Amino acid sequence: MRQKTYCHFCAHPLREKYAEGRMRLFCDRCNEPLYENPIPAACVILTNPQNQVLLVKRSVEPKKNLWCLPGGFMELGETPQQSAMRELREETGLRGRIERLLGTDSHSSAFYGTVTLICFLVRKYEGEPEPGDDACDLAFFAPDNLPEIAFAVHQKFIRDYYQSMMIS
Repeated sequence: MRQKTYCHFCAHPLREKYAEGRMRLFCDRCNEPLYENPIPAACVILTNPQNQVLLVKRSVEPKKNLWCLPGGFMELGETPQQSAMRELREETGLRGRIERLLGTDSHSSAFYGTVTLICFLVRKYEGEPEPGDDACDLAFFAPDNLPEIAFAVHQKFIRDYYQSMMIS
């Protein structure tokens, strides 16, 4: 992850300083630490009537040409649910209804630091699936025929979903 060097409020150079129990970037002019937080993102497990999961093939880095759940970063002013539904529409052309929260997790990113991911289940949807935005393909996959998944946290959500289906 690239290191920030200037205060985003006053443009004064930042320095490392022990503040609030840890080393942080600190602005001496503002007399404030720079809080660096995880980046929030949302994704969707969308299943068809055969209980296959919809995956999109990434057309951008990182992990270009690998498969993942439809999803992406939250925008300011969005709830996690709104973000998940926007990303679903942008990447697949589908409109869905969230049935329930499946889980949350986080993972390290070389570019963003830590990404916190919120995953929702969608079983009711409308439209014709068509890849869009940063997806070059999409397909439904059975749990025993999954392609290589781009992100370990997506793989975990898929595994957890199918395991929960066996229990219920």
